[in-house]
Amino acid sequence: MQIFSPAPRAPRSYRERLTPSLKVLAGAAIVAPMVALVFVQYSAIAALALGIATAVLLVAALIWAAPVVRVEGGELRAGRAHIDLAFLGEPIALTGSDAAHARGAGLDPRGWYLLRGGIGGVVIVPITDPDDPVRTWTLSTRTPDRLAAAIRRARGV
Repeated sequence: MQIFSPAPRAPRSYRERLTPSLKVLAGAAIVAPMVALVFVQYSAIAALALGIATAVLLVAALIWAAPVVRVEGGELRAGRAHIDLAFLGEPIALTGSDAAHARGAGLDPRGWYLLRGGIGGVVIVPITDPDDPVRTWTLSTRTPDRLAAAIRRARGV
């Protein structure tokens, strides 16, 4: 009788889309009645269709355009920016008032930021490359502990 062990799994990656908050999405959807009101004088059916189409397209565009933070393939990617994990130090996960301070008065002037309103958590990742003028990456995230753990795990620390 043979016993098969499962194939080793690749390290899990992390992926998070920094979508706007529900308040922002609801605010975008409010445009629908405004569009419908403009066109209701021509046709009620067309006004309703245009209003719904406008709301759907606007909400979809906000979600589609939201940046993605991911750890995979030996890189940390945040939106269009990326950096090799070999150049990252120990990530710091912050929530609550610590995160609010890190997003405001505590911002490193030599840092790079991907901050989004309505997302409370922050991860600060020091850059260890001496040739890089950027000293830290400050990233908004809904799950700072998971992002920091994914960076540590991918770095092999």
